Amino acid sequence: MEPGDIPEREERSRFPAEFVAGGVIVLLLFGGILLLTRATRPHGPAGVDKLPFGPVEQAYAQRIHFSGLQLSESSNLLNQPFTYITGTISNDGDRTVAGLEVTVEFHDPFNQVILRESQRVVGAEAQPLDGGQGRDFQVTLLEKVPSEWNQQYPSLRITGLILK
Repeated sequence: MEPGDIPEREERSRFPAEFVAGGVIVLLLFGGILLLTRATRPHGPAGVDKLPFGPVEQAYAQRIHFSGLQLSESSNLLNQPFTYITGTISNDGDRTVAGLEVTVEFHDPFNQVILRESQRVVGAEAQPLDGGQGRDFQVTLLEKVPSEWNQQYPSLRITGLILK
């Protein structure tokens, strides 16, 4: 046995342990990133009760306006692309909006809906929107916009409203 054989054996015996430890660290990092992206992603209507939208809410919805809409794309920590819409929402009425759900619809060249998503833009996490007030909002789409999209801005309509 030569003196060089013993360190090689020790190096070989440490290799699997280091490899396993490195794999565990990578899995923990991946799990942490996955949890962060799920926690920071806006939750859609799945598992969330629909907001009321009866005759009173429908009549008041005429006083809520969207302006300055911008459509953008970005990517998350996992390098997955996503689309989001930003703009300003204004309550031109005299009541406070405690909850507001919007539905975003993308259309194809034949004006058929090819993507529809609903999200709350005023709710438990956001402060109520008082009468005469406005604020910026963002809707992040959970699905990829299909390639058949007609390249026009999507339609944005109110589909749920809670008034105070």
